[in-house]
Amino acid sequence: MRFAVLLLLAVAAPAQDIAVKADEYLNSFVNAKQFSGSVLIARDGKVLFSGGYGMANLEHNVPNSTKTKYRLGSITKQFAATAILQLEERGKLKVEDSICLHVTECPETWKPITIHNLLTHTSGIPNFTSFPEYRREWMLPSRPPETTKKFRDKPLDFPPGSQFRYSNSGYILLAVIIEKASGESWESFTRKNIFDPAGMHDSGHDTHASILPHRATGYWMEAGQWANSAFHDMSIPIGGGDLYSTVEDMLKWDQALYTEIILTKKSLDKAFTPFKSGYAYGWSTGELFQKRRIGHGGGINGFVTNFDRFPEERTTIVVLSNFNGSPVPRIARDLAAILYGQSYEPYRARTAIKLDPKMYDTLAGKYQLSPDAVITITREGDSLMTQLTGQGKSEVFPESENKFFLKVVDAQLTFHRDASGKATSLTLHQNGRDVPANRVE
Repeated sequence: MRFAVLLLLAVAAPAQDIAVKADEYLNSFVNAKQFSGSVLIARDGKVLFSGGYGMANLEHNVPNSTKTKYRLGSITKQFAATAILQLEERGKLKVEDSICLHVTECPETWKPITIHNLLTHTSGIPNFTSFPEYRREWMLPSRPPETTKKFRDKPLDFPPGSQFRYSNSGYILLAVIIEKASGESWESFTRKNIFDPAGMHDSGHDTHASILPHRATGYWMEAGQWANSAFHDMSIPIGGGDLYSTVEDMLKWDQALYTEIILTKKSLDKAFTPFKSGYAYGWSTGELFQKRRIGHGGGINGFVTNFDRFPEERTTIVVLSNFNGSPVPRIARDLAAILYGQSYEPYRARTAIKLDPKMYDTLAGKYQLSPDAVITITREGDSLMTQLTGQGKSEVFPESENKFFLKVVDAQLTFHRDASGKATSLTLHQNGRDVPANRVE
């Protein structure tokens, strides 16, 4: 069942085409129970298409709408970066400062780390959400000063500034710095200095205890069925993943970034300038369909999100989902394809075939996806399993002898063999991208 609002511009045929194609595309996922959430596409601040799909709450039969509030996950990071730049404008800090000027009980190894390094994921501080104990502790309250104790005494992964490695730990520290430099809580500072000036009255810090009208319940897959996601105390990801918003409020945020009501142009330029691996201050930068893209994705128990801006075209695409099995990055990419007249593929169900499990032995091995990421393929009885660095194992299912797909996420693997039949490389197909990975010993 879908619940959508198509906002058609009667005099603009291209906008009408976008709305019709986007609705048909999204329903291909909804009908297959692969998407639940809200979507918005806008140009020059005007909505070309928006709608809610699936349920905000399955137990009470409440549909999603454009006013449904979703946890943003790591989209939060751009707001933390904005708060830091506001404090820099007010002379409270400099991004070149050592974080030890602003963090108490700062270990010796952190002295070379700057605020800039935290903002750009180049600090070398290990990512606490990758620690084995994280899943056992995510239901326990822990404000940033307490959370930093989990990684404060860990060795750095690399010398500060030398590499990019995504670290939620860095943004927890940024929340600590924001609170110390401003003399206010994270919640109060962002409300007064970002959300209220931008007119974002349906956004803020999420807590389990608060009564929040139009709040979406987060779902994930359990034993092949949708289920309530595990509880996550939202005091833990403050600064890095604790905020909620709506697609309508995210459009207000997009529009505010074309003005100087939040940041000066100089600070905005700094925010959008990438340092390493295309990452700026809380923003991922790059190109899509030969157009400059500035955006970020997010994920937290039961929620997957994506927010993309194409500043030269003054267009924005927002996808917020309350089912963490939804292939939101792919959906965002394909909505951009619809917007810009590029090719895209609606959802199609994949069917597994039977293969002799002995054939899996020719595929087992480690495949280097990036300097920090390895895909490990193993045979376990009659099943073929895959595991990405820092993640759990998932089964992959064969479509042919060389093509396999995952069910837990919208991703596929194509294996490439040598003359003996042994796989020497693979290609990961996910979110509209094809990423090669060579076998390594």
